[in-house]
Amino acid sequence: MILKTVGIWRRILNNQGNAYKDMKAYAKALSSYNAVIGIVGRKGTAYARVLTNLAITKWLQDPRYNAAPELLRSLSIRLGKNDVWGENSSYAHLSEFYIDRQPDSALRYAQKMFNTARQLKSPDDELYALRKLILLVPKQAKLYFQRYQHLEDSLQTRRAAAKNQFAVIRYNVAQSKAENLQLQKKNEERRYQLIAIIVLFGLAVIWTIWWYRKRRQRLEFETENKIRESKLQLLQKVHDQVANGVYRIMSEVEHNSDFDKSHLLDQLDGVYEMSRNIAHDETSSNEDFTERVSTLLNAFKKPAIKLAVSGNEPKFWQSMSAPAREQLELVLQELMVNMSKHSRATQAYIGFTLEEDFLKIDYRDNGIGISNQGKNGKGLRNTVSRIEALNGNIKFENQNEKGLHIEIQVPIKK
Repeated sequence: MILKTVGIWRRILNNQGNAYKDMKAYAKALSSYNAVIGIVGRKGTAYARVLTNLAITKWLQDPRYNAAPELLRSLSIRLGKNDVWGENSSYAHLSEFYIDRQPDSALRYAQKMFNTARQLKSPDDELYALRKLILLVPKQAKLYFQRYQHLEDSLQTRRAAAKNQFAVIRYNVAQSKAENLQLQKKNEERRYQLIAIIVLFGLAVIWTIWWYRKRRQRLEFETENKIRESKLQLLQKVHDQVANGVYRIMSEVEHNSDFDKSHLLDQLDGVYEMSRNIAHDETSSNEDFTERVSTLLNAFKKPAIKLAVSGNEPKFWQSMSAPAREQLELVLQELMVNMSKHSRATQAYIGFTLEEDFLKIDYRDNGIGISNQGKNGKGLRNTVSRIEALNGNIKFENQNEKGLHIEIQVPIKK
């Protein structure tokens, strides 16, 4: 590991020296080369290489400097180490150094470089040697020039082929790169599409769960409302039909000293039938409705209350459907119970009038009237809701001096 690090550092310093030499910063180049010598020592091919660079740099710095001893020493080391490439480099530098001083020596080293370059099959070095030989051997310049031109043309052809091949390779690389980029783009688009599909699917699942929960809540709410409404209707029927029916019988027994036992049983049987009809959600029997209303009103006659009735005739009820008649019967029963239990009245009147488009029921008494709190009682609330269900209207009016006036109007269905 240490030797590898030393070798890397040596090459860095040598290349640094070459760069300074090319820049003509010869002092810095010599400093770098001396640093390399300090690392590699004074033997071996590495020393021969840096010694050549050191001698050439000194000669370039001072043309009068005799670099021959150092160049020859470097060549001797390379010959001893059989460093052919190094020999070729030494021949080139010696030919360059001797070209002006000793042309015959320059020619000898140029010929050695030419032969070595051909041995190494290095066309660039061979061309370099031929340029020297053309200058040094004028008589054979034509022959050397022809070789030079042939070699130069061949080298140019190979370089052009290599360049073209490189261009093809570069084109193929560029095309491959473009295809890769396009493929990456498509993959990216597909990835975004997949993400979008996953997000949409997730949103659809979330919406489906939300919709299902909302629907279930709505169904549960509707079911609870139906159950609550059914309970309220049942309670309303129990209150209006059974409870008020029982109170009617109690009132009749209380204020009628000649009450017949068989009549009482019939009345109780009627209440039983009401409760059974409520349990089975059935309608009442189809007996004469005028008689049923008359029986209902007479049950609330007392010695202390004088009740006058007018207009309770079959033609009044014939224009009404059976369900509507039953609702009005319960309304009348509620009014009678309220009169008996709360009004403190001594006189009461109830009249039935058949108009052209509606039925009118008029109730009056001379009791204490009814307060706003009384209007909110369960019985009267049921009365109002029944009238509204028949698309009718009801008015409560307290008399100026004393008493209550209730006016009910129900449209006739034609």
